[in-house]
Amino acid sequence: MDGTASTWSTPRELVRVVLAPQHLKRTISIALIVGTVFFTMNQLGIILDGRATAAVWVKAALTYVTPLLVSNFGILSATRRPTVHPPSPAVR
Repeated sequence: MDGTASTWSTPRELVRVVLAPQHLKRTISIALIVGTVFFTMNQLGIILDGRATAAVWVKAALTYVTPLLVSNFGILSATRRPTVHPPSPAVR
């Protein structure tokens, strides 16, 4: 990628847009910042009290995955290139 804005209309292009370095840097930064805030509010007390179960650790992981997915969805919705369909023949 050369740093230019990429668009997508096929699954292969979608993956290329998501994995573009400029997008990865932004989405991972968002996931780390938002995930840490949510983790601190929702799970940190339980973990520090020593009451963390496997379910709490799964929730902690999802706390970071969710903003990553949401920020990727935002990038994908902003960069989608509409599929151009050929005009249909006139019906008489």
